[in-house]
Amino acid sequence: MGVIGSFLLGLLAVLGTPLFVVILAAAMLGFYYAEIPLSVILIEIYRLVDTPLLLALPLFTFSGYILAESNLSSRLVRLTQVFLGWLPGGLAVVAFVTCAFFTAFTGASGVTIVAIGALLYPALVEAGYKDKFSLGLVTTSGSLGLLLAPSLPLILYGVIVQQMDLPKPFTIQELFIAGLLPALLMIVLLTGYSIWSNRNQVIERGTYTWQDAVDAIKAAKWEIPLPLIILGGIYSGFFAVSEAAAVTAFYVLLVEVVIHKEVKYAMLPLVIRESMVMVGSILLILGVSLAFTNFLIDAEVPQQLFDWIRIYVDDKITFLIILNLVLLVLGAVLDIFSALVIMIPLIVPVAIGFGIDPVHLGIIFLANMQIGYFTPPIGMNLFIASYRFKRSITELYQATIPFMLVLLVALVIITYVPEVSLILLDR
Repeated sequence: MGVIGSFLLGLLAVLGTPLFVVILAAAMLGFYYAEIPLSVILIEIYRLVDTPLLLALPLFTFSGYILAESNLSSRLVRLTQVFLGWLPGGLAVVAFVTCAFFTAFTGASGVTIVAIGALLYPALVEAGYKDKFSLGLVTTSGSLGLLLAPSLPLILYGVIVQQMDLPKPFTIQELFIAGLLPALLMIVLLTGYSIWSNRNQVIERGTYTWQDAVDAIKAAKWEIPLPLIILGGIYSGFFAVSEAAAVTAFYVLLVEVVIHKEVKYAMLPLVIRESMVMVGSILLILGVSLAFTNFLIDAEVPQQLFDWIRIYVDDKITFLIILNLVLLVLGAVLDIFSALVIMIPLIVPVAIGFGIDPVHLGIIFLANMQIGYFTPPIGMNLFIASYRFKRSITELYQATIPFMLVLLVALVIITYVPEVSLILLDR
């Protein structure tokens, strides 16, 4: 693109220009210097609009916003407490499971820390867990669930990669299934650490009666079928992803607005507006990034990058080590959507060149981003928790480091044992 063009793009980024403008400018400069008509950009944007999977993005996002506005968090915490709270480390298990489910539907936008953390943090301290441990657990759990359907970043990864001409294509359903065991692995390791680290503490276990269980089920009776119907439909292949999104949006709207009446009709225009502004920003970035991806492919940038890397790296294991280090740094300084649209077009062709399955790569990518949400210095969850619980950012650093180390162990297993992600798939 030329030295001057690259300098101008760098200057735009430093000055805080919106990401989509920088990416669009890069695509336009690239096509201009390559003497390719700029109409290619419009064609790429139209090709994105014509993708059936994009129906799922606004519908799942809208569903998440509705759930975040309701009192689902209280019912969900109560339900998991009744059935899991009696276990050793039961309340910690409750926190991990509840946050993972809630984040899968609402996105790792900090809503989980605000909505569920506010309930669980005082409950953990009251049960006998150390204050520092409780703070770290709630902050860390805020991003659990990125690997579970219908996680928006999981869908976005699938949409971006499916626009590329892969030798071994995959479906979004396969991506959803691949995230199950890695997410479970993270929860199990975090639970094990929670039990071990509090082995000398007197932890009060919950005692619940059958009547408590009945009351909790009655309170959440309308939400309980949601994961069973929607996710069961996706995993079984009964629903396409876009159909599952439509059913989810209708069901959530019916339950929270009509039945529970927790989201008032007067609130709907604001909820719709906020959710669609979120979707619009994602689609705008996604559209121009796919145009830029087209330029990168035409210019053979991924192939050149692969050839350059092969000079210094000649095996898959070393490449994966470097990839994890790069992604952990990016996860700490970039939001997940920016990281997806910038990095995926570059790393997918290179990873495939090293024999890495694109589904496995997606799970590795999102596992890194999940950890990045609370990685110093500027992981988003650190600042949200600092504001919510009125603690200094340095306290949050110290509280989350042990949990980060546990998740790094999970990341190593996910990265170097691809069967964890792929064993449920026929790939």
